[in-house]
Amino acid sequence: MKKLYFGSADFEADLKKLYDRPSYPPEIEAQAAAIIADVKAEGDAALVRYAAKFDHAELTPAQFRVTGDEIAAAEKQLPARLKSAIRTALRQVRDFAKLTIPKGWTASPRPGVTLGEKFEPLDRVGVYIPGGTAPLVSTVLHTAGIAGAAKVKEIVAVTPPGRDGKVHPAVLYAMKLAGVTEIYRLGGVYGVAALACGTETIAKVEKIVGPGNAYVTAAKKLLYGQVAIDMVAGPSEILVIADETADPSFIAADLLSQAEHGSGLEQAVLVTTDKAMIDRVEAEFLRQKATLPRLATVDRVQEHGLFLIHTPDLDTAAAIASCYAPEHLEIQTARPEQVARKITAAGAMFLGKWTPEPVGDFCAGPSHVLPTASSARYFNGLETVSFFRRSSIVKYTEAAIRREVSMVEAFAEMEGLAAHGRSGTIRVKPL
Repeated sequence: MKKLYFGSADFEADLKKLYDRPSYPPEIEAQAAAIIADVKAEGDAALVRYAAKFDHAELTPAQFRVTGDEIAAAEKQLPARLKSAIRTALRQVRDFAKLTIPKGWTASPRPGVTLGEKFEPLDRVGVYIPGGTAPLVSTVLHTAGIAGAAKVKEIVAVTPPGRDGKVHPAVLYAMKLAGVTEIYRLGGVYGVAALACGTETIAKVEKIVGPGNAYVTAAKKLLYGQVAIDMVAGPSEILVIADETADPSFIAADLLSQAEHGSGLEQAVLVTTDKAMIDRVEAEFLRQKATLPRLATVDRVQEHGLFLIHTPDLDTAAAIASCYAPEHLEIQTARPEQVARKITAAGAMFLGKWTPEPVGDFCAGPSHVLPTASSARYFNGLETVSFFRRSSIVKYTEAAIRREVSMVEAFAEMEGLAAHGRSGTIRVKPL
């Protein structure tokens, strides 16, 4: 745990260290690259080997794909109240997604010229659903559920199997509801590589979305260009801005909600204008931590990734938050909307003390697949438009090209592209 007090000698230096955090340790990339190369070279044989090595699951290629019977059995096995929660959350995620479906348009900004945009859903998308430390049922809804709302034709899911080769029943039920068309019990780098490169039994996809551990993140980065990806995201993080009106027990609970994720590389940050809040949140953090089952994970975050920061005013707090550009930003102040207007970068903002970050993880509506490690400064979270191709539309009349052909000629001359110029002039001055 690190406490930073405004005005102290090392305040600015400690803030710089806080801002400078990588998505994953650099040595991981070489390991991911080796696995990808094997999948490219060996196809299914590499998937069999890595499923046994990393997930301790003995599979044949014929067993990669989850069957309809398995999905039906999972649905019967799941308690009604859990199925109800999944159905309701999916509906709310889709409701938000439908509000944000991009619409094609055309306009005529000058005589004889028509410009616009056309959007078409992708044909085949891969979704990665983590399953190592916990079955992330909600991630199915926040990836495949949105792809379904976008009318993607084929939604292909990969997720790590258990030692028995099975996928958690809640994950399978969520996949069925979300419209997943193919489910493969393949995890980690080798699962992502199968989606991007294709094998004898798995057809490649056009885009891969979804969170994952450091190895999955490195794999997606390495495969970018062979396949589209949503973003390069690292371990989960939360930053809470609080004033004296905030409840320290709420803040501590919210910090712990991200600290328990599993890698130990997560970060939980409080930025407060109330100096006394730091000790109160620390006490609550320790008290609540003792009641949680995943203590080892939280202990690692407490040691390396927990920061409690005092600032003189909310303007400074907003500036720190914007530089940090957190995946999740909570604003627990008397007037959270005013503070939110000053934020320039954050994956998602949660306003007011009655809006805990986990509502965003599970059921609020916007996708919980969000940029981390300050990449919210240049990446957006997963959104409905992520599942569309965009084409611009341009149409000129004869009068319009005659009016603008001189610009075509001028730029062709400047850039030394004679054929470009002729493409314009031939329409008004035939050879």
